[in-house]
Amino acid sequence: MPDDNSMSIVNLGKLSIPADTLIKKVSSAIGGIFEPWQIKRVAKAEAEASLIKAKTDIEITDLHRRAIHRFIEEEANRQENMEEITKKAFPLLESESDPNRLEDDWITNFFDKSRIISDNDMQDLWARVLAGESNSPGTYSKRTVNFLGDLDKEDAELFQVLCRFGWIVNSFTPLIFDINAPIYNDNGLNFNTLAHLNSIGLIQLENLTGFCKQGLPKTFTVSYCTQPLVLTFENDKDNKLSIGKVMLTQVGMELATICRTPGVDGFIDYVKEKWKENLLENKGQA
Repeated sequence: MPDDNSMSIVNLGKLSIPADTLIKKVSSAIGGIFEPWQIKRVAKAEAEASLIKAKTDIEITDLHRRAIHRFIEEEANRQENMEEITKKAFPLLESESDPNRLEDDWITNFFDKSRIISDNDMQDLWARVLAGESNSPGTYSKRTVNFLGDLDKEDAELFQVLCRFGWIVNSFTPLIFDINAPIYNDNGLNFNTLAHLNSIGLIQLENLTGFCKQGLPKTFTVSYCTQPLVLTFENDKDNKLSIGKVMLTQVGMELATICRTPGVDGFIDYVKEKWKENLLENKGQA
């Protein structure tokens, strides 16, 4: 029996063409990392070779041996993390995805940052980034990847709470009209949590004047959780619409695409009340 159950992902069975291509592309970019070897066995063999070489230079002490063993375990754990993230990305690849279009520098940077991620939920986020970039190269910048590498799980969870309030208003836009409203506070959003997301660079918070979407046509359709809402304005063009106190930064926009969050009960009605002057159903009653 082998002494290691950590087999390479290439042994998972028949893969889709995009998944197989992704494996080959990643292996090419970061040095054959997914060759069908048992990681710890290879690492031990390489460590023994290092020991033999080292004996010609210095006396191997217990300290050296412990350092080598620690290195072996760390690299095996990192290998496992990289393979888990890649496996999680497979089901998210589109049939027309061509991972060959991924830039080698992007892949190298991605795994340099993600290889220390062992938390299952955070690995899910990293897998969505890898799959998203494979499906559409250029979707996630290196800056966003680097940001994700420094993002604590608690901050990621808080950002996902914010995304529960996101509407499509041309682009994905969290609608935070009144920071003190119960619908936000009851779900964990308040001035302090929003100020924190602002301080780490995921949002812009303007609690006084708020933000507006400008240059809108007479009829404009927005949506929440795929449910459309048609708004109408007085003018034929150049209309404005209040969109609350929060805007996503570029990093926030990119990371919002990997969030998978349910909507908030009652939020559509809450927003309708804020935009009631622009609802055709209300104008018909006037």
